[in-house]
Amino acid sequence: MPRKTFRGLSLARSAVTLAVVALLATLFAVPASAADPVGRITGLGGKCVDVAGGSSANGTPVQLYDCNGSAAQNWTVAGDGTLRALGKCLDIVNRSTADGALVQLWDCGGGANQQWVVNSARDIVNPQANKCLDIRDRSTANGALLQIWTCTGQTNQKWTAAGTSGGGNPPAGGFVVSESQFNQMFPGRNPFYTYSGLTAALSAYPGFANSGSDTVKRQEAAAFLANVSHETGGLVHVVEQNTANYPHYCDPSQSYGCPAGQAAYYGRGPIQLSWNFNYKAAGDALGINLLADPWRVERESAVAWKTGLWYWNTQNGPGTMTPHNAMVNQAGFGQTIRSINGSLECDGRNPAQVQSRINNYQRFVQILGVGPGNNLSC
Repeated sequence: MPRKTFRGLSLARSAVTLAVVALLATLFAVPASAADPVGRITGLGGKCVDVAGGSSANGTPVQLYDCNGSAAQNWTVAGDGTLRALGKCLDIVNRSTADGALVQLWDCGGGANQQWVVNSARDIVNPQANKCLDIRDRSTANGALLQIWTCTGQTNQKWTAAGTSGGGNPPAGGFVVSESQFNQMFPGRNPFYTYSGLTAALSAYPGFANSGSDTVKRQEAAAFLANVSHETGGLVHVVEQNTANYPHYCDPSQSYGCPAGQAAYYGRGPIQLSWNFNYKAAGDALGINLLADPWRVERESAVAWKTGLWYWNTQNGPGTMTPHNAMVNQAGFGQTIRSINGSLECDGRNPAQVQSRINNYQRFVQILGVGPGNNLSC
């Protein structure tokens, strides 16, 4: 899409302030006020915009670093359009407008080199230079320096704020993924997969994305959503697309048989629940007669999400642990893949499918402002 240009270096400060406040209210989902809390600002690799060494001295470099909740990563936007940490401003060294000019912490003076606006593409832009806050060399290493650079749309120029001054509190409602973040993850999703349906389903498994540290909670939410994204083509497909498979999912050896019909137990919902025995087990666990009425999984958003959470929290599948335990106990995202479809994908069976899941996960943890952890593959 065409990039918005900032014309006229005499842009009124009030206009800059309104732009920053509007961005925070819509993009970063924080309340607009005279001095808005932003909290941590995360970029490539889920790492944080950080003041080196936690120093408030003029000239301290601003860098990328593991998110740690310190004051050196706690940013606010002031009424004059500046971004502040440790009582000082994010500043472009020597008031430069050149590509590669580094940024630093400096006494707030209200100069054009301390003005920042965020656009709808999640670029943090200095209007005077009309350039983007950028991670030098696209590095994800701790200590990677931040600079300004011509806006390119690359991932090393994309930023997300946590949304609170503490940098780690869940959004309203308790779920660690806000509705705006959910929409960012799934811009082309089927309307069936509602955010309200997901949050309504959480009561069935209150430990989901609610166990361990804030980082672990966000990693688990990202891992679940990454896998269901892969299973459904980005939350597009509600039912299995290959109808020729439908009659295969009835196991007649089960004592209860297939009362809804031979071809009634095809894949549905975010985890693509299939087979009569899985509908029976999920329904029993959730208190819903899915064996007799499997179509509820494609009619009711909350029921669909509950079946995904049932598998995630209770089933090992071909793995050795539930996906929930894999994330809470920090066994790694790769173990969630193994528990969902390891017999077909892991140990070199289908590396492209594994990588697709990993790519989703890395993108989602970045949106949620945390690192991905270890052991991503299976």
